[in-house]
Amino acid sequence: MDVEARNDSPPARSKAMHLLMVALNCAMLGLGITGGQLLSRLYYNEGGHRQWLAAWLQTGGWPLLLVPVAASYAGRRARDPGAAVLLAPPRVLLGAAGIGLLIGADNFLYAYGLEFVPVSTSAILISTQLVFTVFFAFLIVRQRFTAPTVNAVALLTTGAVMLGLHVSSDRGPGVTRGQYWLGFVLTLGAAVLYGLIMPLVELAYKHAAKGGSALTYALVVEMQLVMGFVATAFCTVGMIVNKDFQAIPREAKNFELGEARYYTVLVWAAVLWQFFFLGAVGVIFCVHTLLAGILIAVFIPVTEVASVIFLHEKFSSEKGVALVLSLWGLASYSYGEWSEARAKKKTAEAAAEAQAP
Repeated sequence: MDVEARNDSPPARSKAMHLLMVALNCAMLGLGITGGQLLSRLYYNEGGHRQWLAAWLQTGGWPLLLVPVAASYAGRRARDPGAAVLLAPPRVLLGAAGIGLLIGADNFLYAYGLEFVPVSTSAILISTQLVFTVFFAFLIVRQRFTAPTVNAVALLTTGAVMLGLHVSSDRGPGVTRGQYWLGFVLTLGAAVLYGLIMPLVELAYKHAAKGGSALTYALVVEMQLVMGFVATAFCTVGMIVNKDFQAIPREAKNFELGEARYYTVLVWAAVLWQFFFLGAVGVIFCVHTLLAGILIAVFIPVTEVASVIFLHEKFSSEKGVALVLSLWGLASYSYGEWSEARAKKKTAEAAAEAQAP
């Protein structure tokens, strides 16, 4: 694992291995964001009410990463008995810890907002993170704006505004207008914050590489382990203050699907959300920040269909228009990226031919 170098330097792995890594991380991201959102909404639908617990679940699966980290260390130790336990230097881990605090806050905003808005609406709102990812990527990692990017931003923003103008048709049973607006604003806030987090992750990778650390997938997993641990610790403090740990047994007994299924939902939510976060940082490592943002938007229709089938949510005409605008924006952005990559390839080929004897 620790011999895999990032693709923006001369690659040490084969192209096939790189494509496999990209595909694997894309699959984890897609499975995680779709399944995680559905199970988090199911928790609320069937009688759950602890927002800090719902936030905790999004990174509570971080111990799963101890397995690949331990395997990486064992491999290094077999080759070098004096190998360090962790590849990441302290300053990189400190930066990951800071990002972890932001992730913890983002988890709470999302979990609180999801209690009052349907997951089909939440998915469209979260897709606006591409708008903020583009903006923060421009400021932090100098990702430049293009016409398709601006078009995508405008369409995604319009879709979110359309949802906001049709509050009455989107509120769930027992949700007041004020609660819906609170959920709407908190979910948008989560999209803004995650739009900041992804470029910060890429910036952390760049600083690690500049500092002389070999930027490998093993190091990326170590950073995600630290981010997940800190985010979970942040939410654990919230659970303690809110007395969520004492409420869990009572909530499990009153869960409409039964006590055993209550804990099953919690465990699988933690596992699937961990897939999402590991997939997201993996995509950023293998390609770049904006592809991770695009993929989150790509899985909107999957989440929409799944929420209608499994959670029996309403799919109003307003949601349909907002979804079309979001997908249009996504297509516009993707086409712009493809065109730019194709132009760069042609320029590079022309330059190589001009230099050839």
